[in-house]
Amino acid sequence: MAARLCKGACMIGPSILNADLSRLAEECQRMIDAGADYIHLDVMDGHFVPNLTFGAPVIACLRKKFPGIIFEVHMMVSNPEQWIGDMAEAGADIYTFHLEASKEPEKVIEKIRSQGMMAGCGIKPKTAVEPLSDLATLLDVLLIMTVEPGFGGQSFMTDMMPKVRYLREHHPDAFIEVDGGLSLKTIESAAEAGANLIVSGSAVVKSDDPKGVMDQLRKTVEKYRKPE
Repeated sequence: MAARLCKGACMIGPSILNADLSRLAEECQRMIDAGADYIHLDVMDGHFVPNLTFGAPVIACLRKKFPGIIFEVHMMVSNPEQWIGDMAEAGADIYTFHLEASKEPEKVIEKIRSQGMMAGCGIKPKTAVEPLSDLATLLDVLLIMTVEPGFGGQSFMTDMMPKVRYLREHHPDAFIEVDGGLSLKTIESAAEAGANLIVSGSAVVKSDDPKGVMDQLRKTVEKYRKPE
């Protein structure tokens, strides 16, 4: 595993879904140079969500170029257990699957860990937060989707913040990730609710000043952090 999450820290993970995919390595380098803490890679199978992106071969190629950065693979797939070995071999650090895609999430988590990766689990906007909370002690990352998964560039759903707040209240030390529509205009809500892993796509990737955007996102989250 290349790296670990930093306990208590706010971390920013640009999503390259809306980047120029013909220049994927260059776009990742641009994000890393601008201060990204990790790279968020959206893997879609066309079944769990109505879109197709990329898989383990692309992750493996990127890993060769970027051996020291955390890769989170966000697995928007119907059978998350199927791809665990491939993604581990490709060099993923965090394997985040969707609770809705698994009838036995504990077994998926166990398999992820057995392959040396950190385990994340996420829920769609219409899914209740309590089942995710019940798994929190087994997980490294708790993901709240703040858009419907499948496409980039959607509007942030403020009404998901009670879920973030619920997780923070019940799991004070957890890594709580938000994904979808995060920008300088929406980060305040997520930060106040308790999110500390921020996935930002269009707002960062399409910015002329990605470092400035990430610095401000991080500053806003840090403002709401409670002292250790």
